[in-house]
Amino acid sequence: MKSLSTTIKSALVFSPLVFAALAPSNSLAQTTIIKNVQGYTLDGNKLKNFSAIQFTDDKIDHLYSSSDKIPSTKELTVIDGQGKTLIPGLIDAHGHILSYGLSLLRADLVNSSSEQDAVHKTLKYAKENIGLTWIQGRGWNQTQWPSNAFPTAKSLDKLFPDQPVWLKRVDGHAGWANSKAMALAGISADTKSPEGGDIIKGTDGKPTGVFIDNAMALIDNAIAPLTMEQQKQVLVKAMDTLAGYGLTSVHDAGIDSENLAAFKALSQEGKMSIRINAMLYLPSDNWQQTLAKGHYQSSDDMLTFNSVKIQADGALGSRGAALIEDYSDHPGHRGLLLNTPKEFEQLVNTSMKLGFQVNSHAIGDNANKLVLDTYEKYIEKTDSKALRHRVEHAQVLRLEDIPRFSELGIIASMQATHATSDKNMAQDRLGADRVLGAYAWQKLLNANAIIAAGSDFPVESPNPFYGLHASITRQDHSNNPQGGWFAKEKMTPLQAFRSFTLDAAYSGHQEQLIGSLAKGKKADFILLEENLFDIPQQDIWQINVNKTWVDGKLVYQKK
Repeated sequence: MKSLSTTIKSALVFSPLVFAALAPSNSLAQTTIIKNVQGYTLDGNKLKNFSAIQFTDDKIDHLYSSSDKIPSTKELTVIDGQGKTLIPGLIDAHGHILSYGLSLLRADLVNSSSEQDAVHKTLKYAKENIGLTWIQGRGWNQTQWPSNAFPTAKSLDKLFPDQPVWLKRVDGHAGWANSKAMALAGISADTKSPEGGDIIKGTDGKPTGVFIDNAMALIDNAIAPLTMEQQKQVLVKAMDTLAGYGLTSVHDAGIDSENLAAFKALSQEGKMSIRINAMLYLPSDNWQQTLAKGHYQSSDDMLTFNSVKIQADGALGSRGAALIEDYSDHPGHRGLLLNTPKEFEQLVNTSMKLGFQVNSHAIGDNANKLVLDTYEKYIEKTDSKALRHRVEHAQVLRLEDIPRFSELGIIASMQATHATSDKNMAQDRLGADRVLGAYAWQKLLNANAIIAAGSDFPVESPNPFYGLHASITRQDHSNNPQGGWFAKEKMTPLQAFRSFTLDAAYSGHQEQLIGSLAKGKKADFILLEENLFDIPQQDIWQINVNKTWVDGKLVYQKK
């Protein structure tokens, strides 16, 4: 009988990636040079080349050009980069560490070809993890199935009549439960949908098994929470795995106070392999008390907490994104606002007054307008423009709202792979006119907005080279559509690189610390098997990471 803790420990032992142990602390300064590299970093708005990098402990000392003489003394550790490409560590400005770690330990339903395929993948997972009280999974997407319809409890009930099953949609904005799970949660035909959520019901008035946005909490609350030790194990597994993708810093988009406490403990124990910039989810348990304590910064800058995350609406795929006009493929439906405008204003006002950067999830054009209007009102009232408030996703914008980002000093925190994943359904949802303001990267950049890139993992893969590829090509991995989806919105390679490095750092108030390689900045960088700036653009998503350094320590090496 495996407990969750046993499952976590087993997964850690048999992880497919092999990670280097963190270097032991040493009171004596250690200077290292990595030579013979094809080095690239941003220097202002230009790409700077170098052939070697020198760092002492956690700080960069010097970048050497090809004409510079590399020093060689006994006091130096010299590493031959073997001609590989060295770039700053990549930053994901919007991911979910705990959810990602749990996704590595749950049924993987990404790329399920049908409802029945998802059910059979869940059964396979259950057979491999005997003893779990609840079977949980994530990754299904009904828009990729032939039915293009939400799944139902009935298909799960056939194989799981007595064990509760709870499967989250790929975007985390919908969940699929079997009848046992609904019974344990006390869900019946009489259960009403909560504000900002929807319990999908059939023509007979009974719940079908699908819960949208805030309604998911009805099932979530029936599941015993992780212990602190289990949570820490999951976080460590997630961070170590992310380091293998070349990510050296992640902005964790929406954690609770307990999750923050787990990060603090790991930071104090020296067990964080990558940097975390944490956003406290509002509202969540004890959020007022946590904000009242103020910002937090670990002594080694591995953990930062100075921002909050508020959710304005749901997701486009589940039609939870709040639109001004009806969905083009669902007349009479305009999505969901997850907080009333008044509630949203109160959360924004409270956070800004306390000096916290406000990062709000907004997908639909109505949600984005609400966020921008509210920000404009309270930025002026609190004089907080310098806090660099953000819109997370900024996915569907009215064209007239695009210039407001630069005018208000608001950062667009966007995920390029959302565009290439959504391209087959976005125009159906939005129609020919609204889609012109969707995933509008070049329109935003031309209006002087700053775009911080991320992936929204585990909604998408955390692999930043998938994001760089999508940013530059607007194509999927099969190079479709030809020329790119709404190709005018493509980023240049330099713009895309900047969005995953210096601008992502800027969005977390860390551009003086990380995001580029220069004297005095943190020694966060990655060594690549392929040259990002020389490889054919259609192959960028296949780039492999050879080694990852964070804070001057080797935290991942490929074997």
